[in-house]
Amino acid sequence: MSIIIDLSKPIFDNPNDPFYMRIKIRHKPHAASHALIRFFVGLPKRLFGKTFFGWADDTITKMGVHAATHIDAPYHYAPTINGKPAKTIDQMPLEWGYGDGVVLDFTHKAECESISLLDMTRAVVEAKITISAGTIVLIRTGRDTFVGTKEYPMKGTGVSGEATRWLIEQGVKVMGIDQWGWDLPLKYQAKQAREKDSDRLFWEGHRVGTELEYFHMEQLVNLDKLPVQGFKVCVFPLPIRGASAAPARVVTIMDETTSQS
Repeated sequence: MSIIIDLSKPIFDNPNDPFYMRIKIRHKPHAASHALIRFFVGLPKRLFGKTFFGWADDTITKMGVHAATHIDAPYHYAPTINGKPAKTIDQMPLEWGYGDGVVLDFTHKAECESISLLDMTRAVVEAKITISAGTIVLIRTGRDTFVGTKEYPMKGTGVSGEATRWLIEQGVKVMGIDQWGWDLPLKYQAKQAREKDSDRLFWEGHRVGTELEYFHMEQLVNLDKLPVQGFKVCVFPLPIRGASAAPARVVTIMDETTSQS
């Protein structure tokens, strides 16, 4: 028997989300479709029957492509990679979204402490795993416990540029993290860049994508329910033409025996 674990957070209108990431959903009850059915479709009310009240419907009136559990395309990082057009999310090869997964645990990292190249390679050795072409690497920080709170965007560690580059050089095309973003929290990044007067610190993990092609997932959940390895990851984004990212239902599949090991 296979076990499926959902790594996607629910999509709902959360007042604690930053204003630029707010999702708004209009839920339409069954009775709201009466007029449509009676006058547009042309069905008299007497032919509805005793148990049919109309159909429910819902409209997402506002939702950015980066607002929920999603996957970023190379076009999010820059319009070109080494002079060539960067892939948009609808151009992601579907085979890249299905592969062997591994979880690297960085729950010990302090708030706003970057995951360095040494941290990354040490974690791989300690976990006794092999990363190769097609491996989907999941970074566990434990910050998914803040999902839905005002603190969520400002909590977490972040994958350094060097560590991101190393993963890509191992053949990784898709990676993901269980916090708000791939890098350190945005305001902290900006603060560090100002204090050190450096133009290399802000968005350093994302910016690797201007030179090396890769996709990464953000705002995953439930990585604590996974073993270190021995499972498949499935991530298939909505094919929004020309978009920099898309919401995705990310799940893992494993044998029952793997989950118990």
